[in-house]
Amino acid sequence: MKDLQHLIQTTRDAREVKRALAVQNILAGRPRSAVANELGYSPAWVKKWCWRYRRDGIDGLNVAHKGSTGYLTTHQRTAIITWLQEQPQWDIQALARHIDATYGVRYQSPKSYYAVLHEARMSWKKSQDAQPKADPKKVSEARTRIKKKRTRKPPPSSTNAV
Repeated sequence: MKDLQHLIQTTRDAREVKRALAVQNILAGRPRSAVANELGYSPAWVKKWCWRYRRDGIDGLNVAHKGSTGYLTTHQRTAIITWLQEQPQWDIQALARHIDATYGVRYQSPKSYYAVLHEARMSWKKSQDAQPKADPKKVSEARTRIKKKRTRKPPPSSTNAV
């Protein structure tokens, strides 16, 4: 029981905590259906993890798959973010070319490039210096009109004297 309590207190994986709680409750004599209900799983799930604990001990409750390692190191990602922040403009294609040319990494999904841009606190949408269809003369006229509307005085209110 001490090993279960230690796992519950030290692990950061919620799945391992639930497995350990299930086994701990069963060993404490609680009914399997009550434990399953409390944890939101089926009684078969509780039985499975109790069986694994009896067979393999505390190691039987650990998550086997820990995920994959990234293609880029932390240092390389930091260098890419620095490069991005130095660029006057950026887009996904330019980022992909830079990563491929510099580090030999080509992601299969654009989501990975979006994640790099997000980490750099940049938008994945294509950037541009200014509105490409903007006509400076029309913009100036519109600003003047808006300014005039803001500075107009309200008409005098008429009050009816009795």
